[in-house]
Amino acid sequence: MRKPSIMFQGTGSSVGKSILTAGISRVLKNRGLNVAPFKSQNMALNSFITADGKEMGRAQVVQAEAAGIEPKVHMNPILLKPSSDVGAQVILMGEVYKNMDAREYHAYKPKLKKLVKSAYEMLEREHDCIVLEGAGSPAEINLREDDLVNMGMAELCDCPVVLIGDIDRGGVFASIYGTYMLLEDNEKERVKGFVINKFRGDITLLTSGIEMLEGKIGIPCLGVVPYFRHHIDDEDSVSLRFGEKKNKDVKIGVLKLPHISNFTDYTPFEMEEDVEIRYIKSSYEFEGIDFLIIPGSKNTIEDMIYLKETGMKEQVLKLHKKGVPIFGICGGYQILGKKIIDYGNYESRVNEIDGLGLIDSITTIFQGKRTEQVNGKLCFDYFGNKLRDRVSGYEIHMGVTELKEDINPMLILSTGEREGAVKDGGLVSGTYLHGIFDNEEPRKTILNAIRKDKGVENGKATESFSQFKEKQYSQLGEVLERSLDIDKIIGIMKG
Repeated sequence: MRKPSIMFQGTGSSVGKSILTAGISRVLKNRGLNVAPFKSQNMALNSFITADGKEMGRAQVVQAEAAGIEPKVHMNPILLKPSSDVGAQVILMGEVYKNMDAREYHAYKPKLKKLVKSAYEMLEREHDCIVLEGAGSPAEINLREDDLVNMGMAELCDCPVVLIGDIDRGGVFASIYGTYMLLEDNEKERVKGFVINKFRGDITLLTSGIEMLEGKIGIPCLGVVPYFRHHIDDEDSVSLRFGEKKNKDVKIGVLKLPHISNFTDYTPFEMEEDVEIRYIKSSYEFEGIDFLIIPGSKNTIEDMIYLKETGMKEQVLKLHKKGVPIFGICGGYQILGKKIIDYGNYESRVNEIDGLGLIDSITTIFQGKRTEQVNGKLCFDYFGNKLRDRVSGYEIHMGVTELKEDINPMLILSTGEREGAVKDGGLVSGTYLHGIFDNEEPRKTILNAIRKDKGVENGKATESFSQFKEKQYSQLGEVLERSLDIDKIIGIMKG
């Protein structure tokens, strides 16, 4: 007997599937249900390492947090991490399988059905109900054969479907209608309702359009979700946050690399009222930056080539000469070094390249991938401030960085290993630790040093990042309770 379930599919990418899945998970949790999220296949560079060292998509981690449970790789059995315009690293049940181009992976998909079904059934055994997320749109008729993530997945687990349309983009009635009409008859039978997302204005102005659409496709509207700002991790770099512009006292620059990964490393800064995050996309956008972050990368060598060709390398070095602190995370840490070597062509066709040269180090890319949660004790000084707290995070990287100079580490891991590097009191810093800024001491110390230098007051944020996230999930749940017919959704889940 199948457990109650529901699947949110969209009329396209970035219509709000991930966030609404998280929100419904929180609502069901609040109603006393042990709920688990599930997405069979994720394509994203934003990933996480579970307690047992498995790699999974960050979106399902967020949804698990909203549901109040520990993330498990079964929630995202297939993760595709694009490494080029046509190829991706294929990760199955949290472990790297191999690199494949699009055609090779499409031919391989039929063999993955058993893996996906097994992962889903494990979650069914352990939880009261499952909230599933689709990918892109189910109306991609060229990809219907051997589909594992939209209607193919709904059929595999015998799950009802709700369509989500984004009215903020315009054309929401046409997109919902067109998506529904492109489905096969047996797929249409699975669709039990639709949701209009990101609405601004007077909801009564929608009533006539909703009634007309309900009449044309014969399924009900389950609610209209208002547009509201939140600070919940997005699924991937399609996120609209890359276009946001603000004017705050503290300006943190993040290089918008072509293969940027784990951009949620910087989400904790968003809880600070006086902090602005600028995603730098050209050599003309470096003015006024107080602190520069070079982020993680799925293809470090190619992104280093990009920095050189766009003139951004020169601008980074100019910032360094001006005394602006530069902080590299994972691939960004590798880029800070003198050289990156990939003789096995595991990430790039280029065998080696010079880095920024701000740290005397050489990174060699190997086939093996380090994936584990880590913790340790900070052991460095940042512009006269001693950092000594214990911190935790996770590592996801190919390659080993060898320091060629006597340099202070950022922390000592619980294993006794020296991790990261800090030069000139914090003028240049690098670490492999994703989630470093989730920890209070490094984030607060860096921000307060910038504030002191600029002569502005310290920020007012007092809660921890975990408390901040919990508040965001609670607010999301409250919005959905008010705007959706939750009782009807639960009825659909029960069949």
